[in-house]
Amino acid sequence: MDIKNYNNQAWNKQVEASNEWTQPVSSEQVKAARQGQWSIVLTPHKSVPHNWFGDLTGKKVLCLASGGGQQGPILAAAGADVTVFDLSEKQLAQDEYVAKRDGLTLKTVKGDMTDLSCFENESFDLIFHPCSNNFVPDISGLWSESARVLKENGRLLSGFINPAAYIFDWFEAEKGNTKVRHKLPFSDINNLTEEELALLKEQDEPLVFSHSFEEQIKGQLDNGLVLIDMFEDDWHSMAFSEYFPPTMACLTIKLPPSLWKCQ
Repeated sequence: MDIKNYNNQAWNKQVEASNEWTQPVSSEQVKAARQGQWSIVLTPHKSVPHNWFGDLTGKKVLCLASGGGQQGPILAAAGADVTVFDLSEKQLAQDEYVAKRDGLTLKTVKGDMTDLSCFENESFDLIFHPCSNNFVPDISGLWSESARVLKENGRLLSGFINPAAYIFDWFEAEKGNTKVRHKLPFSDINNLTEEELALLKEQDEPLVFSHSFEEQIKGQLDNGLVLIDMFEDDWHSMAFSEYFPPTMACLTIKLPPSLWKCQ
């Protein structure tokens, strides 16, 4: 199965269905961001602390797998030089729509989050990567590519899903029921029945994959991205959120190789 092409088309359909993560920000929000009043999320609810960003004025920012007309336009209005990178052309069209509507300057690029070969080394001061790497089966390239395109002392702000969330039956969780069902690692393709997988396809739902803490956090550390801060967040629409925070966000900073590579 061509997972990348399937998820591309699925997210295009999610835009057509007005999924909450495809809805552009308003002109009022853009106006407020221009005046320094703004907030954006890496996880479902908690706003990212402003000190994670530092001074955005003139900074080159990559919104990685972050289309939808939400984070990119706000960061551009706050003074950053923004590039939005996403697999879904319709998600990117949302960013282009806001930029045209509100007179913002930003660039959109279509591509796979694990392959940033279209960008040169040390191209960006900051990468903003909200919860989205659960839509690819292998995230090793995500961290190595992010480290490559970040400048030294550049910041990576990333959100992801706690892998423990995937031990539950999500069909039941959406109905308000908490039921442990799956062994990790989880994959829609490998863990669901043929009938359940067919239902996801019928509903144009993107396919998802769990990633361990070693893949998520050690994967960043192994590429010289040093953990500076983090927080956890809930997910109100999922029943298991009652028992633990199923999402989290991390701030990592790229160190020079001489400070982190074993000699």
